[in-house]
Amino acid sequence: MPTIADHIIASLKAGGVSRLYGLPGDSLNGLTDALRRDGEVDWVHVRHEESAAFAAAAEAGLTGELAVCVGSCGPGNLHLVNGLFDAQRSRVPVLAIAAQIPGAEIGTGYFQETHPQELFAECSVYAEAVGSAESAPRILELAMRAAVERKGVAVVVVPGEIFLAKAARDLVPAVVRPTRTVARPDDDSLREAAALLDAGERVTVLAGAGAAGAHEDLIRLAETLKAPIVHALRGKEYVEYDNPYDVGLTGLLGYSSGYKAIEEADTLLMLGTDFPYRQFYPQRAKVVQLDIRGEQIGRRTRVDLPLVGSVRDTLPVLLPLLTRKTDRTHLDRALAHYARTRRSLDALAVDDHDRTPIHPQFVASTVDRLADDDAVFTTDVGSPVVWAARYLRFNGRRRLLGSFNHGTMACALPHAVGAQAAYPGRQVVALAGDGGLTMLLGELFTLRQNRLPAKIVVFNNSSLNFVELEMKAAGIVNFGTGLDNPRLADVAAAVGLWARRVERPGELEGALKNAFAHDGPALVEVMTARQELSVPPAITVEQAKGFTLYAIRTILSGRGEELLDLVTTNVARRILR
Repeated sequence: MPTIADHIIASLKAGGVSRLYGLPGDSLNGLTDALRRDGEVDWVHVRHEESAAFAAAAEAGLTGELAVCVGSCGPGNLHLVNGLFDAQRSRVPVLAIAAQIPGAEIGTGYFQETHPQELFAECSVYAEAVGSAESAPRILELAMRAAVERKGVAVVVVPGEIFLAKAARDLVPAVVRPTRTVARPDDDSLREAAALLDAGERVTVLAGAGAAGAHEDLIRLAETLKAPIVHALRGKEYVEYDNPYDVGLTGLLGYSSGYKAIEEADTLLMLGTDFPYRQFYPQRAKVVQLDIRGEQIGRRTRVDLPLVGSVRDTLPVLLPLLTRKTDRTHLDRALAHYARTRRSLDALAVDDHDRTPIHPQFVASTVDRLADDDAVFTTDVGSPVVWAARYLRFNGRRRLLGSFNHGTMACALPHAVGAQAAYPGRQVVALAGDGGLTMLLGELFTLRQNRLPAKIVVFNNSSLNFVELEMKAAGIVNFGTGLDNPRLADVAAAVGLWARRVERPGELEGALKNAFAHDGPALVEVMTARQELSVPPAITVEQAKGFTLYAIRTILSGRGEELLDLVTTNVARRILR
């Protein structure tokens, strides 16, 4: 007679799930034994449950389908929490199955007792505990539906004995797949939007991840309005390719052309973005914001016209209402600024006469040039995401994953696990910091054990580099940010990966080519400059004061050599060019 765990596996299969990420534990025995008996759903054994949640988030982000992670009772499922926050804030459909202590012991302070449905409430769209075998199928179906329809995390808490309980013979697996709905503003709202955009003399578009699937209409919109398009980081892969109106990225990771195109606009059209940094919005422009989630509108800046709907469904109806503009002054100014900015950025991404340590811009641009046309890139938070944002180029086939909303360290490697498990024949390249990699270093073992051929490029600057930059901007002398790393390539080789350490620019291309060609997991450790500044497009007075205070305090603390390295790396190099 089938068990509740058998029903769970059957329902997940019916919902398109092909694998589960997790670690075994006695409270999960009923579920893992059902997996063994089924033999069709893969078990991707990770070394830390946090990585299971990250991997599921990556799979869901790439496929748009439900992905699943599991954790045993108490500490096991609590380890999921950071990865689940990442999935929730990235708005991808993930189901977390959190095993629980025996139901009869809940509330007694039993060994490993927690209350996951309460602990996971903040990082989920649905979190519910199963109280009986009879209620388990319905709660599972509700959780799956909530995850796929609300594009978020659903948590089902299951006491271990319920997995083993007998299920009714006539119990039918739940079939839960994403639905497709047309969502756009009403006609009056669209006419009002068209009138406001027609009246604008300097219209700029800010597009985010919500612009996915609307590329052709987005280009037609920019041509009609003669509007430069600025992209948020999560919109990069959907917006910048084959786009003669793109003027780059804004925000802390962006550059001046994107910032100026927004700052000089008299009308800003926000499409599918909840771009978080209020200091990068224009002060006096009219703002139209289109978002599928109405509750997000106006969270970052004052909005003159709110529109609820998807970008893909709305633009085809809005475009015929617009009057075609002829004045290209604002657009051409923004495009010229972007061309200058792009040349300046590219000038930093070269083999700097074989000097060491290697400049990270050169690493990122070389990875971009050598990677496959349909590569999936994952990136750690911190300096690697800066270089990814500025130097990876997208073409409509490449993908980019990272913790862009939650902003957690250590995501690049476990995201690569999920991406590679979902697409075993596709090139997956993780851009990892040395701090992020070593935080979840055990997932190198996951690559080996599951035979996942992901490629890891490590920016090793022996520091928590972005934290150091934030300290400098605040006028604080660096403290506690140095990392005494072993030779990470040697560690990876000991695990069983193909690995190389690169110390000179001339060695980089060969190492990357060999790693990318290797039939299995590979790691390239690149010794990069610690003092490379990733300066945002707009420096505040407070930040300028902070860097000045940092310089003074560094000298007074007897660490003037560090300041000299900073100046040599970032000023002299540019003067010489």
